[in-house]
Amino acid sequence: MNSKNKILFAGDPHGDFKPLISAVQEYKPEAIVLLGDYDLEMPLESYLQEIIGLTEIWWIAGNHDFETPSKHENLFHSALADNGLHLKVTEIAGVRIAGLGGIFLGRVWYPPRQPKWRGKQHYLSEQPSSVKHSAMSLKYESAIWHDEFEALKALKANILVTHEAPGSHRHGFDVIGELADAMGVKHIFHGHLHENYAGVVKNDIKVFGVANRAVADLMGNTIRDGS
Repeated sequence: MNSKNKILFAGDPHGDFKPLISAVQEYKPEAIVLLGDYDLEMPLESYLQEIIGLTEIWWIAGNHDFETPSKHENLFHSALADNGLHLKVTEIAGVRIAGLGGIFLGRVWYPPRQPKWRGKQHYLSEQPSSVKHSAMSLKYESAIWHDEFEALKALKANILVTHEAPGSHRHGFDVIGELADAMGVKHIFHGHLHENYAGVVKNDIKVFGVANRAVADLMGNTIRDGS
């Protein structure tokens, strides 16, 4: 196996996992990392039966994965639930990968503006008692929270995978590049914006956008273009 193919990165499937499955069958990676927005009508493992056992499967969540209780349940309570990478660093095929799922939400934090809430506890503490003791809405669960984001900076990783884009994209956020720099990251892979592209952010950190249904290798080469 070519070392650049030992980990593959999959852009937003939106219910269509065929390009990813064919890429795994052809390139036989040690692991794949899914970059969010699955639109699951069944548990995640139901879509990936053909490759379970052939490769490790890791993921972060996108905004679509919080749209309905069933989409959320089919990801966060799937057989692959423990393979979520959000807010931690995991060694995968010998590479330290950090994950940041979700999106920036105006009602929580939308950089470069200051956060409206320091974190989930701050938000809940300011809610009426009827809200305070109930489960947080899925919309708020999809948000990137400032305190959790800041805590990631204390960790070290080789690669950062995000759903949102860093400042390399016209719709991206500079704070993601700042996070990657603090973590010592050399490469960022992201989904969400449905474009295959390569860019650079601060300190020569390389960024690879992976389009919907597309698949990229460790060097950022597109091996499935998603069409």
